[in-house]
Amino acid sequence: MTTNVSEITRLVYSGLEQNGYRGRIVSIKHIADLKEEIEAHYNGGVLDKALYREYSLASFESAAPEDFPAAKSLIIIAAPQPQYRVKFNYGGRLFHLIIPPTYSHHTDETVGNLLSDILKAKGFHLRPAFLPFKLLAVHSGLAKYGKNNISYIGGLGSFYRLRAFLTDLPAFEDSWHGLQLLEQCNQCKACINKCPTGAIVEHRFLIQAEKCLTFHNERKGEFPDWIEPFWHNCLIGCMRCQSVCPANKRLFSWFEEKESFTEEETGLILKGASPYQLPRVTIGKLYRLSLLDDINVLPRNLNALLGQCESR
Repeated sequence: MTTNVSEITRLVYSGLEQNGYRGRIVSIKHIADLKEEIEAHYNGGVLDKALYREYSLASFESAAPEDFPAAKSLIIIAAPQPQYRVKFNYGGRLFHLIIPPTYSHHTDETVGNLLSDILKAKGFHLRPAFLPFKLLAVHSGLAKYGKNNISYIGGLGSFYRLRAFLTDLPAFEDSWHGLQLLEQCNQCKACINKCPTGAIVEHRFLIQAEKCLTFHNERKGEFPDWIEPFWHNCLIGCMRCQSVCPANKRLFSWFEEKESFTEEETGLILKGASPYQLPRVTIGKLYRLSLLDDINVLPRNLNALLGQCESR
């Protein structure tokens, strides 16, 4: 059985690498370790309440489903992804806006199908797992943290999307690492100096999430008064710290040109039109950008960026 598990583990890693992905397999027992660590951060006052609730509600309740009691391990996967550059026509001008590498969902299904095909052929099964992906990736040895609380992988920088899966394949080599910091971070303060909100703290892995621009522009509601309009730089999320990180030096210019929105489409989005009110072609563009789930924050974010561009 040990030999069989080792061979299947090798097939999983080989299949991932052949398709350009990276991965690690660890025991399912580490779900409890992740939960304990996050609770310790919260109880120690270093994790914001809203972020703690997000971790707890969105992650651990669905991490080990009752319909998969045979689950024995976790597979954490990194799929390389570029930045998206999106065009918006507005007021007779053309604006090029950025979506960071982590937001496209479209590799999720591809990775899931690839793993499922490999494991199913050997009699094993797979389920998605919703966990603190960065924390899992670093503990598994797949990635390391930067000072900006972004995870990095050699050769990929931070230009990838993480996904995790439960499987009944035992973890052949269950290596569980302590939190590791990128070597470059020891002599570098580029992200600290570039962060406009002061969210990045020098001597710990966790940023002050309540100050992070991404934290605010992913959530509904008006921006706090202390956020300056010129700080906004992406349609969703933020690239300030990643765009100056030495670990991303070879990836700064990795863009994929994506959708173009007409004046009419831009106007409808700015007005907060619901998916039922948008033309089918517009829905298709938002789907391909993985932005349909963010439709409620797009009017606010887009308005902030267009207003900033117009004032230049």
